[in-house]
Amino acid sequence: MKIYLTGLLMLGTSYTISAHTGSPRNDTIRLSLKDAWQKAEENSRHIKINTINVDIAEAEVKDAKRERLPEIEVKGSAEKASNIPIYENGIFSKPTQHEVIHTLYRAGADFYLNIYNGNKLNLKIKENKTLQKVREIQKEQAISEIHYKTASLYLELQKTFIFRDLIQQDITDQKVQLKEIQALYKNGVVLKSDVLRIELELSKRKMTLVTIENDILIAMQKLNIILGIPDDQVVIPEAPFSQWNENTSYSDYLKLALDHSFDYHVSEQQTERSKIKLKQVKANVSPKIGMYGEFYYANPQIFLYPYNPYWYSLGIVGLKASFSISSLYHNTQKVKAAALEFEKEEEVHKDTEDKVRQQVKEAYLRYQEALEQIKVAETNVVQAKENARIIKNTYFNQTSLITELLDADIQVLQTKFELEAAKIMAQNNYYLLQNITGVL
Repeated sequence: MKIYLTGLLMLGTSYTISAHTGSPRNDTIRLSLKDAWQKAEENSRHIKINTINVDIAEAEVKDAKRERLPEIEVKGSAEKASNIPIYENGIFSKPTQHEVIHTLYRAGADFYLNIYNGNKLNLKIKENKTLQKVREIQKEQAISEIHYKTASLYLELQKTFIFRDLIQQDITDQKVQLKEIQALYKNGVVLKSDVLRIELELSKRKMTLVTIENDILIAMQKLNIILGIPDDQVVIPEAPFSQWNENTSYSDYLKLALDHSFDYHVSEQQTERSKIKLKQVKANVSPKIGMYGEFYYANPQIFLYPYNPYWYSLGIVGLKASFSISSLYHNTQKVKAAALEFEKEEEVHKDTEDKVRQQVKEAYLRYQEALEQIKVAETNVVQAKENARIIKNTYFNQTSLITELLDADIQVLQTKFELEAAKIMAQNNYYLLQNITGVL
């Protein structure tokens, strides 16, 4: 139907608009938007995946910190040794056998404590903490996105409630008007064609109502899926509401975005990671200093001469330092590559900032456009109602045609559709702006 299609086009969105009213069923639930957000969060696999990623990143930070503890190893051995043949007259002569202690035992422990390694361990911990921040931001972004998606479907459901109420009320009004025109026809005041035209338009409206009822079921299933409830569960949103702030300027939204935008801060943390990786590569050209120690029990005693078949123990502790000369030339290109990677990430971060500014600007202008459209639509509704009143009076006074009466009725219904669509669009754009700025 022309009226319904026009109303949908004025919305300017691709979502299907649906609702379901009537006698409440036992399985009917009424949800506020906050309740819908909570259910969507609880059932979102995307959020669960990001939550696990945060836990993994947290465990990796703890694991890196544990590397500050010394490496301790416990070991032991049991060995069998043969006699030592001694070739006194050359290797081709018969040797004499030198008796040795054949069974050897050894049990002990050693440790190594890293004191300095070019600050690599601290850099690794810092890198893992940066990755943890990225995962936390991505989790918050997933929550914000599921909030916006849920809000969009929820608002569409609200809007279809209104559309259905409007078309039902219009059908009722058209039935009353049909009876009036049928009475005029019986009195010979109007033609049969006028009655047929009214009946035809009434039939079109009834068909539109059927279309809306089917749209209700389709959109309700979409919302139910994201909420994690059965497809046939009847969900009724709360009464329509207007929740937006017309006083916030573009500069305010831009400041919010630079403070809270998910993409912007993920890019910021990625740049920081590249900076840390550059420091890690440079740290390859650094001395390594550590403390080591060893303590063991052994049998027999073959550490000092003369040997004897008794248990003995020995403990050793000391400092060890080393420096890789080859790192001076092996590391050159690695540093260059890491520096270029850091430079690239800086440019990516600047590019991300440009995109965030563009997204905020576009969303803000569309939001303002929807607010302005509400004002225009309100004026249009008043004018269409007044025009319909005048045309109806002139028609029943035989000074206008049935086509003019029908057009006037269509304009009233169309402007009502446009007004409600503009209100929903403004609310949708407000949530989109909040999602982009990172505060939804």
